[in-house]
This record gives sequence, C-alpha cells and structure tokens, in this order.
Amino acid sequence: LKFRLVGYPRKHNEGRIEVFYQGEWGTICDDDFSLANAQVLCRQLGFVSATGWAHSAKYGKGQGKIWLDNVLCNGGEKSIDACKSRGWGSSDCTHDEDAGVVCKDERIPGFVDSNVIDANVRLKGGARVGEGRVEVLKNSQWGTVCDDRWSLQSASVVCRELGFGSAKEALTGARMGQGMGPIHMNEVRCTGLERSLWACPFKNVTKEDCSHTEDAAVRCHVPYMGLEDSIRLTGGRTRYEGRVEVLGPGPNRTHSWGLICGESWGSKEVTVACRQLGLGYANQGLKETWYWDSSNVTEMVMSGVKCTGAEMSLSQCQHHKVLNCQKTAAKFAAGVICSESASDLVLNAPVVQETVYIEDRPLHMLYCAAEENCLSKTAASANWPYGHRRLLRFSSQIHNIGRSDFRPKAGRHSWVWHACHGHYHSMDIFTHYDLLTSNGTKVAEGHKASFCLEDSECYEGISKRYECANFGEQGVTVGCWDLYRHDIDCQWIDITDVKPGNYILQIVINPNFEVAESDFTNNAMKCNCKYDGHRIWLHNCHNGKQTHTTKTHRLNTDYGMFVKGGMLPRR
Repeated sequence: LKFRLVGYPRKHNEGRIEVFYQGEWGTICDDDFSLANAQVLCRQLGFVSATGWAHSAKYGKGQGKIWLDNVLCNGGEKSIDACKSRGWGSSDCTHDEDAGVVCKDERIPGFVDSNVIDANVRLKGGARVGEGRVEVLKNSQWGTVCDDRWSLQSASVVCRELGFGSAKEALTGARMGQGMGPIHMNEVRCTGLERSLWACPFKNVTKEDCSHTEDAAVRCHVPYMGLEDSIRLTGGRTRYEGRVEVLGPGPNRTHSWGLICGESWGSKEVTVACRQLGLGYANQGLKETWYWDSSNVTEMVMSGVKCTGAEMSLSQCQHHKVLNCQKTAAKFAAGVICSESASDLVLNAPVVQETVYIEDRPLHMLYCAAEENCLSKTAASANWPYGHRRLLRFSSQIHNIGRSDFRPKAGRHSWVWHACHGHYHSMDIFTHYDLLTSNGTKVAEGHKASFCLEDSECYEGISKRYECANFGEQGVTVGCWDLYRHDIDCQWIDITDVKPGNYILQIVINPNFEVAESDFTNNAMKCNCKYDGHRIWLHNCHNGKQTHTTKTHRLNTDYGMFVKGGMLPRR
C-alpha cells in the first residue's frame, strides 16, 4: 500500500488521505471514521501521531475509487488494512464524504518508507530503498533532471526532501536507467540547505542541452534497519542466487531459520527478497529448489507470501498467519536469482492516442484471429463468414528504459508455433487491452501474446540485437522499442457489443509479471475514452500516476488503415 496527503488547503502534515491499491489511487469514506483511524494512517505516513481528522471532503473531493468504508481501528494497528472495514472497494459513499487527517508535525525518528508518496519529487528505477533516478513534477507531468553540474549538495536536497539522510552518491549518465518524457531541470546548483530541489537555482532545458542518457540519480544515506539480518540465501553458485531462508519462530519460542513455501512465489516477491538482501533487482523466482539442497534447514515457516513489490522486507508482505502449503518438502521451497540490473518496459502513451481508430472488419477476414481467441465471446455465435466485428485499433510502442535487455522467460525450445499466422509466441500473454467503465468494470477486452519481441527502432548510437525473422532471438534491447502496428492481427479490442458512453482504455504490459522488471508501477497506461456509436475520442493518455493531458485525438470509421503522418514504420 502507498499513501499520500492531497487536497486544498493542505500542509505537509494534513490533507485528504489517499491510498494506492491494485494500481489505482482512491480515497477513504468518512463513515465511522475516528481519531483512532487517523492515528494509524499518520503513523503510516511517518508522523508520530494524529491530532485530528476531517470529514465531508474538507480538503476537496477525490476521484476514482473509494477504496475503504466503515473503517474501525483501535489505534494500535500497524496498517489501515488491519482494521475492520467493509473490504477493499466496497462502499456506498460518494466523494462528498472523503476523509482527511491532521497529523502532529513531528516525524518518526529514522522513518524510511518508500510507500509514502511525495508530491514533487520521486526516485525511480532503483533496486534499494533510497536510490533511483530523480524525477520531479512540473505542470502535472513527471520529468527527469539533467546531470550537468549535478552535485552531492543537490542530491542531498533530494534525499532529505524524501525523508532520508544526506546523499552518499550523486550519479550521472543515467546510471539508474533513462526516463521518458520531458527533462525539467538542468545545471541544478543547490547549496545543500534548501528544503526542495525547486528552491535551487537551475536552467530550463533545451533540446540541444540534454538527452535522457544524462538523467541524474542519487543514492541516499538510509538508517540501518537490520532487515538483511533476517534473510539469507543458501546453495547458490553465486551470492546472487539460492534458496531463501528467513528467521521465524521455532517450536520453543526461539527464532530459527526456516524455508518459504514456493507455491505463490513470483516476480514481486523476488523483488522484495532481493531488496531485503541488498542484492539489487529480481531476475527470476523459483518455486522448486531441489538442485540447491545444501543446507540442513528443512522446516517451512512461511507460506502464502503476496507482495506489492514496494515492501522493504518479506515480513511486510501479506502471508498466511498459519502455515498452509501443499508441498512442504524442502525441494519445493522458494528460491531467487538477483541481479545488479533489470529491464523496465513502458508504453509510449502519445502513440496510442495518435493512432486510435475504429474498423468494421468483415468476419471472413478474421478466421485466424478467432482461432487465437482475439475476438469477444459473442463472435462464436455470429453468422460466419457474413457480417463484421467492430474493432478498436491502435499501435503500441513499448520502450525498454531499464538497464538490462527484456527477454522472455521461456527458452526457444518452449516457444509455441502458431501455424495460422506463421509465427512463434515466446510469452502466453504479453499485454492486456481492456475497456473499463469509470468504476472499473470491464466491458471489453483483448490480449496480445508476444507474437514477436524484437527491436523495431533504437535511439541513436544503439544497435538492434533482437529480430524475429528466421527463428531469431526475441527480446527488447535497452534503449530500443518494440512496435506493434495498429494493422496487425489482435492489435485491437473487439467492441462490437459495447454501447455508446464514456470509458477508460487500459493497456497493461507484462500483466502477469512473468518477466522481472525494475519497476512495475509504470506498466499500466490509461486513457479517457468517449464512444458515440460511430466515432471514438481518446484523451489524457498517461502511464502510472502521471497526469499530463495531451491533445484529444479523434478518428472515425472512414479512416481505415490510416497512420498519422506516416510516422510508424511497417513491422
């Protein structure tokens, strides 16, 4: 869970409380709200206590979900989700009832929590707490900082602004990966005493000044919390891999080393384990570790581990209170492979917005698509080969802005040949395409197998490494992007049965977290969508929690195979 205080009027220690859950920001209803609730929330925000709370949207009305309602805390809970409530997403409130909190203006000593969101600066792409590429918010749009004159003094301002100590490193040359979008600041010259990076002298950036190869980053001094003392790896060939062992209660109320059940183990859990170990990014999670059997530890002490990926230790993740594991033999214990670098995929939102259109495609041209389950369920009862399906089509340009190539988890020997289209699929599902109502209900969906992961284009000076032709290697090189053109099969959502109205178009890359990345929070893109039964409008296409509004783009059914300005090369 992530938290933030927003609204107006607002100080840094009071405001409307918002919580980030299942990829979306939402509010808490004021029904049954109390000072005890505020105490729990203020502590999660890093303040020592609460002095009050607000009801009836005192700090303004929020948007999106109302995540919690009828919350009842006793004040001693470690997290708001440990309090009684109606459950996540269950509410009979409106945003006129959004709750706020007033926290005592005193921070918890040494408080470090990546779950608290600062309004103006953030760190992205780092593996450890207190490190990452510096991104700042300007005109509702996140952007990076150019590394010209980037110094330890400027980096320290960022670190302290985020609640850490001073900086121990001011990194240049996109050491934490390249950002996307604007570069907001150049030649930042802080004395080190400023309360915000925006209070330091800086220059605005021109195209000639900087590129994302010069994105600045920081490593901050972080209080020692001893998290790595309660986890270790055994049996691996290098210190970056092995079976995970954690300190847990023994039968005699003493702490002893134990194993983790591998059944629910995935990329997000590995991300947290590698972070806690201080070994960088997740590379791979393993549900069986019989080949790493070198320890005398055989008892499982943890099961049902489910992380968001933002936690600092596995103990902060959800897990079973009582061990519940189908396969308790040590060979089924969880294992990890960590890495000093990782990939990071992000969708180019403006390309989706610029290429969207509706096509009424005859059924006789959709046999292959039907075979690959790319049409809605009602297509099965259509009068083949007569009639048509209405398709919402667009291009997807997917960039790798991380520090490692994005490679499919499955090796070439297990890729699946699809005879209908004559190509190999290296991932079962690479992207989800969904059309949602404003409250999140799905009205239409599509999916894209990684029919071909390859380097379509790269930034200047970077060579393509992956090409699908002739059963070539599949992947996306750092600094390159993979383009799925609007006019290839399954690059659509079947909206034949969708009624006119206002919707949200959502695209999620790597939706099952099949391949580890340095940052999963930027894998989803959303657009506001208006459909009048004949035409479609997209606006405010944005990644993650970015709120940049771009020009509304409209295309109607007459445009057919139009590509704006010929900007997209054929695949």
